[in-house]
Amino acid sequence: MALEPLLQTNLPGYQLRARGKVRDIYEAGDRLLFVATDRISAFDYILSTGIPDKGRVLTQMTLFWLDFLKDDVPNHLLSTDMSSLPPEFEGRSMWVKKAQMFDVECVARGYLSGSGWKDYKSTGSLCGIPLPSGLVESDALPEPIFTPATKAQSGHDENISFDTVVKMIGAETATRLRDLTLTIYKKASITPVPRHHHRRYQIRIRGGRRQIILADEVLTPDSSRFWPPIPIPRRRAAVLR
Repeated sequence: MALEPLLQTNLPGYQLRARGKVRDIYEAGDRLLFVATDRISAFDYILSTGIPDKGRVLTQMTLFWLDFLKDDVPNHLLSTDMSSLPPEFEGRSMWVKKAQMFDVECVARGYLSGSGWKDYKSTGSLCGIPLPSGLVESDALPEPIFTPATKAQSGHDENISFDTVVKMIGAETATRLRDLTLTIYKKASITPVPRHHHRRYQIRIRGGRRQIILADEVLTPDSSRFWPPIPIPRRRAAVLR
């Protein structure tokens, strides 16, 4: 019998704090329960169908990277013990610390794609950073760059400059977020993992005001763009999505 995707959860006795594009978040005293459902979000829309066990795959990938990066940046993970909850929560859920999120999406780019490609075509730069002329879509950048964005409640986030981030949260915190973002990108992009070699990502860091921590998911297909470990021929780059 084919597996049915888990598109929505219901947990009696716990307050539903938020239902995002993929995750359901429940309040539990001084901690939160993050549940990755099997919902599919594409271009800011939630599709009517899902992929069975997608949430479990996303959660297990995040757990791997949180552990791998723990010496570089602390994270919000408390426990993955779901023995007190219904079976459908197993493998797709995390007990996590509460944190106040920054109103900034911290993104690292090593390739020119998505909104970055759109901005480059219009201005020749990305988030205020001038780029070499003659680049085509999905070209590798000379080096990874920090390209922050606003945190939109609905619709697409908007790219902003580093100076704008400084005005929003202060120079010291902005610099720390930028450095952490690029550190995570570079460390992950050169890390050999089974069946893959050099992979490239967009990543996000969110943190509390007193201590910056890594929260939510990290380095998954839902939060990143992936490139194959071989160079992309320039003649094909413009048609890849």
